[in-house]
Amino acid sequence: MHKPLIVISFLFLTLIACTKKEQNPFEISKHHIGLLTDSTQVKDLETVFSKDSITTYIAGDEFSGSENTIDIYETGGKKLLELTPSQSLDSTATIKAIHVIDERYKTTENVSTLSTFKDITTNYKVSRIDNLINAIVVTVNAINASFTIDKKELPANLRFDMDLNIEASQIPDDAKIKYFFIHWN
Repeated sequence: MHKPLIVISFLFLTLIACTKKEQNPFEISKHHIGLLTDSTQVKDLETVFSKDSITTYIAGDEFSGSENTIDIYETGGKKLLELTPSQSLDSTATIKAIHVIDERYKTTENVSTLSTFKDITTNYKVSRIDNLINAIVVTVNAINASFTIDKKELPANLRFDMDLNIEASQIPDDAKIKYFFIHWN
């Protein structure tokens, strides 16, 4: 009498254990963006983005040394991502950098292209801040990310001196992200 109950319980637990969580196509973590991982090869992009459109800009031949950007567009024509392969014109190359364009792509802590500097610092430890001509780049090693913030978002005394060492405390909380990149080695 207890044997059928044990068998049914075992089958139920097995079914629950085997249920695989579906990957969020817009989730960003240290090693993946949706179904795209740090080990995905260029030749596999058609499978990863099977419902999207992929375009490749070829700057020249393999001896030119220039990078060939791969753009990912949604079926409706909205640009989602710009991918930079580790090697030009090599189908076995992996992706080394991703420019996140679409605001639906979010980290597990909900940081996206629509976020502010406060969103970054609330959720992550800032590893480095680089002072460039027209922008600053905030690097977060925990997720291999770089966030570019236009210097127009900074106080006037920080905008023009490239030799200034800008600290996180000097950046306004409401400074908006201009560009969002993920880097894989």
